[in-house]
Amino acid sequence: MYQLPEPAPRTFVLGISGASGAAYALRVLELLLMAGAEVHLVVSEYGRRLLGDEAGVRRPDLESMVPGLASSARVAEYEGRLIVHPHKDVGAVIASGSFLHDGMVVIPCSGTSLGAIAGGSGSNLLCRAAMVTLKERRPLILCHRETPLSLIDIENMRTVTLAGAIVCPLNPGFYLRPRSVEDLVDFMAGKVLDLLKVPHDLATRWDGGRPAAEQERAR
Repeated sequence: MYQLPEPAPRTFVLGISGASGAAYALRVLELLLMAGAEVHLVVSEYGRRLLGDEAGVRRPDLESMVPGLASSARVAEYEGRLIVHPHKDVGAVIASGSFLHDGMVVIPCSGTSLGAIAGGSGSNLLCRAAMVTLKERRPLILCHRETPLSLIDIENMRTVTLAGAIVCPLNPGFYLRPRSVEDLVDFMAGKVLDLLKVPHDLATRWDGGRPAAEQERAR
């Protein structure tokens, strides 16, 4: 008798490009792994420089990017669920529409990467994976950070939105009364996880007219 296979862990593609905002990318990576997801990571050339300049990360691996998880008792499990792809390898598995995943997020998403995705340019793996995500009608979250916006940026945002992507600018809110940079980072990380429909316990939502973060502190 045929038996259905065991459910696989949820799978996401995480792209990191060269706009400022390394802390957002590292936090989203950490939260996805903690949620039990398999994460396929691709970092552009300028994304690697970003990680080095802003976070001191020299290698895109678990130990360098999420040291807290690398030092935990579950390190082998986390390492097994983090798959790193070279950004020039446009033949990698995530470049194919036959690779099934639950969504892709580019965080941070530079104006250059936004333009390449909007123009259908698959010259590197990050943009190729994003294009495939769009054509397969899977969730694509583009976390743009650069400001101010030129008309080119605005038109590119319009183009990718019409194609099915969600433009999620990295603009943390202050109604949660943040007390640290980490609070601001968690605001956006929680927003991204909400868009990917990944449960989390971050106090990042407005609830009943009072910030969730304030309610959490009051307990």
